[in-house]
Amino acid sequence: MSPQGLSRKIRIAFILQVVMVSLAIVLGAYLVSAVIKQSLVSAVLHQEADHFWNLYGASEAQPPPNTYTLRGYLVLTGRSNLLLPENLRGLKPGFHELKQDNMLVLVDEKPPGRLYLVFLRSQAERLAFWFGTLPIMLTLVAIYFVSWLTYRASKRLISPVSWLARQVTLWDPQRPDVSALAPERLPADVQGEARQLASALHGLEQRVAAHVARERNFTRDASHELRTPLTVIRVASDMAMAEEVSPRVSRSLQRIQRAGRDMEAVIDAFLILAREARVAPQSEDFEVANVVLDEAENARALLIGKPVDLEVVLHARPRLHAPPRVMHVVVSNLLRNACSYTDRGRIDVIVETDRVLVRDTGIGMGEESLRRAFEPFYRADESRPHGTGLGLSIVSRLCERFGWKVELDSVPDAGTTATIRFA
Repeated sequence: MSPQGLSRKIRIAFILQVVMVSLAIVLGAYLVSAVIKQSLVSAVLHQEADHFWNLYGASEAQPPPNTYTLRGYLVLTGRSNLLLPENLRGLKPGFHELKQDNMLVLVDEKPPGRLYLVFLRSQAERLAFWFGTLPIMLTLVAIYFVSWLTYRASKRLISPVSWLARQVTLWDPQRPDVSALAPERLPADVQGEARQLASALHGLEQRVAAHVARERNFTRDASHELRTPLTVIRVASDMAMAEEVSPRVSRSLQRIQRAGRDMEAVIDAFLILAREARVAPQSEDFEVANVVLDEAENARALLIGKPVDLEVVLHARPRLHAPPRVMHVVVSNLLRNACSYTDRGRIDVIVETDRVLVRDTGIGMGEESLRRAFEPFYRADESRPHGTGLGLSIVSRLCERFGWKVELDSVPDAGTTATIRFA
């Protein structure tokens, strides 16, 4: 929702309210006008007719009504109606509206004769205006004024919330600046619940920032400190390899060197993850096939004593621009998982133009395991002695960081296929 969303919704609500009330009042005005023109005028004319017949009964010399708004004509029984205006001669007893002549006419028949009472329509419209239209117009003006005052009051009430929403919208997700929410910098009109919310957001951001800083500092410092013993291990293994040793010792030293290189790659990956996303790591062009072949050779040492074949199939030799050690960590973790959970059969690593697939014939995973596979410390089979459950989590975070996509497709007791897509 935009910062002005709440204000806009309230404004729309008030506009709709005013429009609906206006339509209702206009409709009411029309109905009132019709009632005044028809029912009220008809009632007045009937009363005038009754009053005339009462006076006529007392004295036949009583003339028909003749006032500013009312014209009366009397045609006695048996007499000709030629004295009537031509437009009244054909009217039968009852109430009539002569729109062309702008008249409302009551024809009231009694034994002495017929009484024609003519009420000028202009007078009826004037009456409808003063007693119907004008009060309704005044009511509309009053409603508009009250609605405007209510809207202004509502806008003032929600202005602190709108201000707070604007401040939150302006935050940079990577480095939110909440200094504007410090208690001493809040506007004077930010009071009550809005002030409490601003204070809570300010305190929350400070705690989150401190937590993120501690995590990054720990990862950076731990990675830095681990480099020292790794350097000692690498130098010592290099010196030992320079001397004449037995083949068995030489293989052990080679494994130590490969493990050291793997650990250095993991440390580099941790450092990349510890950096902010806006800080680009050192990257270079490299061939994915070379990384896959190197890691496959390291993984074969994990399959010693297992009836498992590991084969690399190169359908293409794609090149990427990224830190090569990141790809080493990603492929290494996928191969380690495949080796750990495959007791017999084969592991195939296939390099395509836009992806790398690691396919095994291991224990596979069910739907629940697939959903949780990338969670830290989750392991599909706790009985397996190797692994901490961090490998796939690291793979997922690294791929997300560099715009790659990792997918898992697995069938229980049939195997798993892990796919890294570059494009």
